[in-house]
Amino acid sequence: MSSPPLFESREAPKGAKLVHRAFAASVFAGLCCTWIYRASSAASGLGRWAWNGMFAAELVLGFHWICCQAVRWNLTRYSPLPHLLSQRHEEELPAVDVFVCTADPVIEPPTLVVNTVLSVMSYNYPTRKLAVYLSDDGCSELTFYALHQASQFAKHWIPFCKRHNIEPRSPDAYFDKPTARPSGQEWESMKCFYVKKLYEEMKSRIETMAEKGSVPPETRSQHKGFLQWSHHNNVTKRNHQSIVEIVIDGREEDAVDEDGDRLPTLVYVAREKRPQFHHNFKAGAMNALIRASTEMSNGAVILNLDCDMFSNDPDAIRDALCFFLDEQSGHRIAFVQHPQQYFNVTKNDLYGNSPLQTDKVELAGMGGYGAALYIGTGCFHRREALCGNKYSSKVDGQGSMNWGRSSQKTANELEEASKVLVSCSYEEGTQWGKEIGLVYGCPVEDVVTGMKIQCNGWKSIYYRPQKEAAFLGVAPNTLEISLIQHKRWAEGLFQIFLSSYCPLVYGHKRLPLGAQLGYCTYLLWAATAFPTLCYLVLAPLCLLQGIPLFPQVSSPWFIPFAYVYGARTIYSLVEGLMCGYTVKGWWNLQRVVLLRRSSSYVFSFVDTVAKQLGLSKASGFAVTAKVVTEDVRRRYEEEVMEFGSSSTTFIIVATVAMVNLFGLVGGIGKWWWVDGGMSLMGLQFGLCSVVVGLNLPVYVALFFRRDDGCLPVDVMFKAVGLASLAACLMAI
Repeated sequence: MSSPPLFESREAPKGAKLVHRAFAASVFAGLCCTWIYRASSAASGLGRWAWNGMFAAELVLGFHWICCQAVRWNLTRYSPLPHLLSQRHEEELPAVDVFVCTADPVIEPPTLVVNTVLSVMSYNYPTRKLAVYLSDDGCSELTFYALHQASQFAKHWIPFCKRHNIEPRSPDAYFDKPTARPSGQEWESMKCFYVKKLYEEMKSRIETMAEKGSVPPETRSQHKGFLQWSHHNNVTKRNHQSIVEIVIDGREEDAVDEDGDRLPTLVYVAREKRPQFHHNFKAGAMNALIRASTEMSNGAVILNLDCDMFSNDPDAIRDALCFFLDEQSGHRIAFVQHPQQYFNVTKNDLYGNSPLQTDKVELAGMGGYGAALYIGTGCFHRREALCGNKYSSKVDGQGSMNWGRSSQKTANELEEASKVLVSCSYEEGTQWGKEIGLVYGCPVEDVVTGMKIQCNGWKSIYYRPQKEAAFLGVAPNTLEISLIQHKRWAEGLFQIFLSSYCPLVYGHKRLPLGAQLGYCTYLLWAATAFPTLCYLVLAPLCLLQGIPLFPQVSSPWFIPFAYVYGARTIYSLVEGLMCGYTVKGWWNLQRVVLLRRSSSYVFSFVDTVAKQLGLSKASGFAVTAKVVTEDVRRRYEEEVMEFGSSSTTFIIVATVAMVNLFGLVGGIGKWWWVDGGMSLMGLQFGLCSVVVGLNLPVYVALFFRRDDGCLPVDVMFKAVGLASLAACLMAI
């Protein structure tokens, strides 16, 4: 008799599937009718170009909608059964390596980094089987100082966490809670205050050092690792030797906490960088960590996290192992991906940072195909799969979990051996970045790496815990940072679509068709930019000139257009509410999607096409800032949109908003009194009205606000001028 599975999978109810598929079929039929109407009813004169532009836009947006339906076709949710894991595998749990990546001590403050490190060091997992690696691509002695300080504080923090089973185990997040005090005796409460005092002292020392900008000589004597930043080494962010320092060697007898329990291994890694070698950004850092960890701890499972994504669940490792160690299907699972969630999202998610429909529906749908996206953080990997091995049913899946430390080398010997593995020249002439490790040559190396692993025969799981999120990060709290982040993502994703890794080509016969289309949902973000702009610009300008772009209300052809727009909007709203959005939160998401498509994705599309044509060079990895001023934070908490700059992005946003305002006001003034005018231009009036409603915060920032987060006066003049010019040119 076989053992019961270590996890459960639940598909959407059959009735719900049938209803959704019938609805999708009806909308698709409506789309086909709108395409037939466009193809059979061409306008003349200037309207002909606008008509053809709208037709092309509707074809692209229609295909993107089909891709979005593919991920809703096969919703599957998973639940681990950790109590069974403990019963069957407690004595043979695999070694786990945790990778935390940081790149800039200014944008990603050392205090933020060590909070993430401390949260994963405190897992409810055998410490002799746990190793934590910090990759510092900024090669900052300030980050190393912070890690050394954290290693001392960990001796108090880890036993405190386990003794009281506290959550979360990021000190900052825990002590910020109003109830951050264990219940019980007075002595325990005093202990809590003592640990908090130790943390605040550590935090103060780290922040004071960060303000100074360097570590003074008297502090350098605390650890031999500081010698790596001595003056004769001439260390800079982009030009330095390999630095590997074992801060805590979990094998040593003195590596214990205040209760005498063993501490997990803690390692600092700054891979070598030289100007003549391309360092391949985060993918290069991850591959260096894979090699260094193979030499040191060689955990069978790897968890990778961004430095701002702390662990919020002390049992997250055990939950993930339920998938890997399942006797029936665990041998085929390459990685378990958690959603990217944030602790500082406002009630109505002002910038759409944590889209619930994506987290609860779309990514779950990809997981239903066994093709969950790897999104670069909060992911548990099987080392075997990440190292490029293809899945084989002949290999014992449980055997691949028996990796682990076997080296008897001293700490110094391990450090020296690892320095070679993270040197610039090590990868020359090898398959690293091609067939082994994360794939090079794309800003979103995580997504293409995940797809490549799946095409090697492996399956992946998307797991969104029903309890609190397993990992929480810092969401962008200004519009500009959010748009920059999406510009980078959309650009990298579109590069994948135009490359040899396009899922419709590379994934052909390797991935289910639904998974191929599901990938296109994200890879085609940038491709939706100009079709959306056609709607946002042509509709109001043609309204001003009396050029109808849609059938009049009395025409039978009006029905499919009205049905497609109305049904999709109502479905999106209902789905959003079912996922947990408020109505305002859903409305905010529609606004943000509109802003992304009309600004960030435009730049992504243009830059990607220019690179494909050889007209520009590849852009570097942009690290988004994690620190803002108190005023910005206050406006964000009050859900007031933050603009505050004269960037080209905001000029485009403001211009599009003004074009629609001119179109609506001018159209009403021109057509309201004309007999049949509203019937003739009804859909255009409706479209402009919705766009103007979505852009209300933009108008307020342009004309009424006077705080630092408003749109500057020069943006207002440029937007009004460009919108007026567009209207005049349309009239010629």
